[in-house]
Amino acid sequence: MAGYKALAVVTGYWRPNEDCMEEIIKHVSGKVADGDFVVVSEKAISTTLNNVVDESKVKPSANAKLIAKFWMRIVWGYFLGRLCRFSQKLLQNLQNYPLEAGSRHKQVALQYAGLFQALMFGSEGGIDGSNLPYSYVSLPLENAEEIAEKIRREILLRLRKKVFVVISDTDKTYSFRNFHFTPRPKPLKGIYSFGGFVAYVVGRFFRFKRRATPLAVVGCKISVEQALQIAELANRVRGFGAGRTVWDMAEKFNVGLTDVSWEMLETVKHKPIVIVRSKR
Repeated sequence: MAGYKALAVVTGYWRPNEDCMEEIIKHVSGKVADGDFVVVSEKAISTTLNNVVDESKVKPSANAKLIAKFWMRIVWGYFLGRLCRFSQKLLQNLQNYPLEAGSRHKQVALQYAGLFQALMFGSEGGIDGSNLPYSYVSLPLENAEEIAEKIRREILLRLRKKVFVVISDTDKTYSFRNFHFTPRPKPLKGIYSFGGFVAYVVGRFFRFKRRATPLAVVGCKISVEQALQIAELANRVRGFGAGRTVWDMAEKFNVGLTDVSWEMLETVKHKPIVIVRSKR
């Protein structure tokens, strides 16, 4: 993107209870300069903080089962998915939405994010199962700005570099002129969060500009537009690890949807940190 260049930093796979602060310091040391943006994946941080749920232990309600069987297979598989211009492959996956695992997933979405988020086709309220094994999903961060500030301070204290820290998510923000909105909760101030699946469908149907969502920016004051540019650039150079969706991930390893293991994920290049630098 004009004005910025980016370097994706390859690390090992970050498991729950890993010290993400040590990992960040170790991997940006010798690479960052004053004025750089250090963009860190929300999901990677959330996983290390053990902010995850094992859905295999969840008992689905009647509502969750109804969403999985009717809403996902019929409404998304045949109607909303087409409105959103999904690929034929994704439509087929939705038409065959897994009832047992899907019901448990929708129960977690109902419990942690509410009905309008549970009616999303995926990443409900920032809940995400891609790049996680078995039946695990990560939950969104409640305190992204506080964590970003801790990262900024540690880099300043230990590496003597004055950087700006961004925490971002792959979930999309849609832009109509200067109005930015997203279906996921708690985005950066200036991006409006509302409507759950409705915001998603509107953004996709009208083909509004869509970019990765910044959740926190610390160390400097930049416009929402700049934050979106940086988050999207970081998202593009980071890639999707083991897969964009749980279906992609299972296909990559040739296993069932809930059979991907920690060891399989560790064979893939992971890039939870991206360093973005102004060209000027």
